[in-house]
Amino acid sequence: MMAGIMSYFGRRDTKQSARDAIVGLRQQLQMIEKKEEHLQKKIDQEMKIAKANAVSNKPLATSALKRKRANETQLEQLRGQQMQLEMQVNTLESANLNKETMDAMKKAAQVLSEIHAGMSVVKVDQTMAEIQEQRAVADEITELISNPTGVDAADQEELEAELAALEDEVLTDRLMGADHVPVHVPAGAVPAARTPVATEDDEEAALRQLQAELAM
Repeated sequence: MMAGIMSYFGRRDTKQSARDAIVGLRQQLQMIEKKEEHLQKKIDQEMKIAKANAVSNKPLATSALKRKRANETQLEQLRGQQMQLEMQVNTLESANLNKETMDAMKKAAQVLSEIHAGMSVVKVDQTMAEIQEQRAVADEITELISNPTGVDAADQEELEAELAALEDEVLTDRLMGADHVPVHVPAGAVPAARTPVATEDDEEAALRQLQAELAM
C-alpha cells in the first residue's frame, strides 16, 4: 500500500519536474530574446555612429566599430545558447510525451490483464462447446414439439403402406366393375350370345351340392 502511494507521488514528482524544467527553459529563452533585441539595438546604434564619423572623426568611428563587433560576438553567443535551450525544451517535451504515452499504455495493459484474468483459451473452448451442446438440445426439442404426437416414423410408414393397399384394392374393384357394365345394343340389332360367367360363389354352392348327393 505504502509502496503504491510512494510510486504514485513519484510519478507525480517526475511529471511536475519535467514541467518545471520546461517552464524554466522557456523563461530563460524569453530573457535571451530580450537581451538579443537589446544587443541588436546597440549594434545598429554603433553602426550609425561609425557611418556618421567615418570621414570627420575616424578614431570615434573606429571605436564604434569595435563596440559593434563586441556586441555582435555577444549576440552570436546568445544565439548559440538560445539554440541549445530550444533543443533541450524539445527533448524534454518529447521525453515527457513518451513517458505519458508509456504510462497510458501500461495502464491499458493492466486493465486488459484484469479483464482477461478470468478468461483463458480452455475456458473459452469449454464455453463454446457448451453453447453448441445446448443448441443441439434446443434443435432436438423443437423437432419433437413440431412432430404430431402419437405417430412415430415406423407408424407413419405402416399407415402409408396400408393406404397404398387400400388404393390398389379400390382401383381393382373399379376395374372388375367395368367388366359387368351392360353394353348398349342399338334397336333392331341381335345381341351376340354371351357365355355366362360363373362366379366364385356359384362354384362353391355347386361343389357343396355334389358333396351332399354323394354322401346319400
